[in-house]
Amino acid sequence: MSDVIDRFIRYVQIDTQSDPQSKNCPSSEKQLVLAKFLLEELQSMGLAYVELDENGYIMATLPSNIDHQIPTIGWIAHMDTSPDMNGAKVNPQFVENYDGADIILNASENIVLSPRDFPDLLKYQGQTLITTDGTSLLGADDKAGVSAIMSAVKHLTDHPEIPHGTIRIGFTPDEEIGRGADLFNVEKFNADFAYTVDGGELGELEYENFNAAVARITIKGRGVHPGSAKNKMINAINIAIELADLLPVQMRPEHTENYEGFFHLTRFDGTIELAVLVYIIREHDHEKFKWQKNYIEKSVDLINLKYGSGTGVLEMKDQYYNMKEKILPVMHLIDTAKAAIEQLNIEPKIVPIRGGTDGSRLSYMGLPCPNLFTGGHNFHGRYEFIPVNSLEKSTQVILKIIDLYSGHRHA
Repeated sequence: MSDVIDRFIRYVQIDTQSDPQSKNCPSSEKQLVLAKFLLEELQSMGLAYVELDENGYIMATLPSNIDHQIPTIGWIAHMDTSPDMNGAKVNPQFVENYDGADIILNASENIVLSPRDFPDLLKYQGQTLITTDGTSLLGADDKAGVSAIMSAVKHLTDHPEIPHGTIRIGFTPDEEIGRGADLFNVEKFNADFAYTVDGGELGELEYENFNAAVARITIKGRGVHPGSAKNKMINAINIAIELADLLPVQMRPEHTENYEGFFHLTRFDGTIELAVLVYIIREHDHEKFKWQKNYIEKSVDLINLKYGSGTGVLEMKDQYYNMKEKILPVMHLIDTAKAAIEQLNIEPKIVPIRGGTDGSRLSYMGLPCPNLFTGGHNFHGRYEFIPVNSLEKSTQVILKIIDLYSGHRHA
């Protein structure tokens, strides 16, 4: 078993689910179990300035071994896994020489990973896949990224003859609940730029992501006995449904792809007297993003005009922005990564992220930070899988990018 695969199997068996209900950082103490494990491994490799801070962030440095100045590159991944699916007792399964047929994940519960549902499986016929046992997520998001970075660093420490500049390592908590960059100290990290290793399919390279906002709409009703409700009752549930119907059906996530934005209803709670809707708003284009937020505002205004001022109360805030604006001035990051991918005979897939990434927020905090593939598929659920070859290639791309920067000077 290769070093990166061995690490991946060990790391995914440590439960690190983040907790959106917690106000602490890290949001779950169990993330620190993996953090302390990684800390010891980094120290044993002989890295400098290895540190785990009180909030669960790890930073470490592999000093330069060359005599001329080149950029300091950061490599970042997150340790937590999604709260959307059980992350405990992960039992990874190897499917060798995959033949394109259904994969029985769990016979007793009839859980099947099928190319009929997930046609991307067919790209990996003849390869070895790592899957779940059907009772948990796998955790490739983002323990695959952690594994790839750790394996690349181990390779460099085992081969000090390989030239490289200063390399900074950062592992973060709570990315899955949108807080991964909250307490990341960019100044202390002290890198010229970085890459998050938190992407999907083999060859993916991403420097565009959604602009994002969240909108919470509270609808206030009036409860009256239904037998005497005429002209008196105001049913908050019905008004909430009416509000939801004001938003374009074609802009729901299940009807969008590529650069298309959406309104996504993530929560709907209601009684006659009080109903709550929570939407996440996503769009790559900044002007369209502003239009979406204005559309929500006007929809609530319409409800208030129809049912009385204060019936609908909107709370809306921006979450993160498209990193493209911050990457365009330093496109050598993308050009170098693309060249590295191509030199390893992989087809680059430069695609927009239909989601967010720590790299987006970090880019706006002064650390340009595009995203590289790990090879994983179907994140956050029991059907998650990762091809062994893809994860191994992720490590190789990291090493090739380091090699290219070591051989070329960049302003």
